[in-house]
Amino acid sequence: MLIRPRRLRNSPIIREMVAETRLSLDMLVYPYFVVAGENIKNPIAAMPGIHHFSVDALIIDVAKGLKIGINKILLFGVGEQKTEDASSSYSPQSIVAHAVMALKAEFGKQIFIITDVCTCAYTTHGQCGILNNFDDVDNDKTLEVLAKMALSHAKAGADMVAPSDMMDGRILKIRNTLDQNQFENIGIMSYSIKFASAYYGPFRDAADSCPGTKDRKTYQMDFRNPLETLREAQLDEQEGADILMVKPALAYLDIIKSLRQNTNLPVACYNVSGEYAMVKVAAGAGLIDEKSVVLENMYAFARAGANIIITYHAHNVAGWL
Repeated sequence: MLIRPRRLRNSPIIREMVAETRLSLDMLVYPYFVVAGENIKNPIAAMPGIHHFSVDALIIDVAKGLKIGINKILLFGVGEQKTEDASSSYSPQSIVAHAVMALKAEFGKQIFIITDVCTCAYTTHGQCGILNNFDDVDNDKTLEVLAKMALSHAKAGADMVAPSDMMDGRILKIRNTLDQNQFENIGIMSYSIKFASAYYGPFRDAADSCPGTKDRKTYQMDFRNPLETLREAQLDEQEGADILMVKPALAYLDIIKSLRQNTNLPVACYNVSGEYAMVKVAAGAGLIDEKSVVLENMYAFARAGANIIITYHAHNVAGWL
């Protein structure tokens, strides 16, 4: 007897019926870059189709997203006052706090707001922490700033905070600070496995967060070390993280799969700026079909085990789905 697996590929209907991996709008989170000012929607050259938004323009764009099913967003502040101690990062008047309050006033529970918690866009040196006398990031001093930043976002109305700094112990510090201030229901999406990656270039331009004379390899992870990623993720889970994230995504499908097999928590992945820009540039040059490639990537993330996909493609994917 000839075995014929092609029977289950004979038509679009049966292919959909037996599909092993599903992709839905509920999985998508759309990142935004927020700047001070009014009536600002400026294109970001390194990321075609992505913009800097002032808060008033952000509200308009979020409303458009809600109409197509994009109801989860991740906010990054850009252009804040930069200091050595990153004090503007936790100001009640920060652009992120302002954006959160405005969005919640406009949309209430229709929108789920996640805020990035990191000092890189708020320091003069562009590092993800406070420097010590040896010009290296002081882990424990940085924890104090991160906890203040997370608390300020929670007070503004954020639904979840997402520490992206990769300091040791920051999940426990943030969890304790939130709990002690009656924000025990605010979730933490931890950038648990964040690699020192070359794929971040366009983002660093967009967020004005390029490091100065040093790289970030003393705290972001070595992409050669898959076992170390599990140690990092397990520590974050023990410290109180609600969601574990892998960043970047496309070159790290093995890490997403490994994490999925070793935790019961939801797993997120961040389809980062370099991955996005490569697709957009290649599609703009007519070298690939954008829709086909993007959807193939999205299904790859889901197939590897991601429950949540943070992607700049979210609006397009919503239309294609």
